[in-house]
Amino acid sequence: MKSLLKQFAVVAAITATTAACDSIDDSRIPYAEVHLTFHTVGDWNIHGVKGDAADWQTYIFNDRERVPFDFPYTALDRTGFGGILLVTDVLGDLHAYDLACPYEARPTVRINIPDGETFARCPSCGSTFDIFMNHGNPLSGPAADRGYGLARYSVVSGGATEYRVITR
Repeated sequence: MKSLLKQFAVVAAITATTAACDSIDDSRIPYAEVHLTFHTVGDWNIHGVKGDAADWQTYIFNDRERVPFDFPYTALDRTGFGGILLVTDVLGDLHAYDLACPYEARPTVRINIPDGETFARCPSCGSTFDIFMNHGNPLSGPAADRGYGLARYSVVSGGATEYRVITR
């Protein structure tokens, strides 16, 4: 009987974990165009992520802000609703997220990565997000309570005149 209860508990835990992963809402951030191009390997080496585990960089380009200031933005570049967070996960794979907290859903309330931490935090609601191992899923706070994950973007290899492109 104990063995059967143990097996049931394990199956229930796996089912709950799987169901929780499927119920993450990463579409709370309003639609905004995303197109950021690294034209050369040199652009990437200066402004991109280096491929080290847990490396990251933010990009914000609008009428009031330009982060990083020396990035060669063009008139065609768009950095989403709140900006772009580009990360290298623990396996060296690239991921891009919108910087806007999905619980707050305002372009000026942006997640940040506290020094020495492996998660992102919203300075307003306190929600935390797993950006290096679990695709922007919420870890704690009101975003986790409601199942709000970070909006995700694609990072693809460019064509003949583009090295990498971040897009929706």
